[in-house]
Amino acid sequence: MVGEDSGLGKTLKFDLGDDGVILIDGKSTPNTVSNDNSEADCTVKLTSDNFGKLLEGKGNPMTMFMTGKIKVSGDMGVAMKLQSLFKK
Repeated sequence: MVGEDSGLGKTLKFDLGDDGVILIDGKSTPNTVSNDNSEADCTVKLTSDNFGKLLEGKGNPMTMFMTGKIKVSGDMGVAMKLQSLFKK
């Protein structure tokens, strides 16, 4: 998913509510992933169940956004890259 270069070029935080956060630092080389609840260029709020669907390729990020299953704040350009980030 992330590896050496995710193509994000910015920081992206997945806010999973009571289940914590996942922070992808797309600015660092190699990109890093942590559970630090720090500021990010873009925050995507969703349930851990819906995050699992994204990881499994069973959820389309755009459809989930349009149906309110994903809420985005911050840089929408980063959010638009989610589609390619979750491609298998």
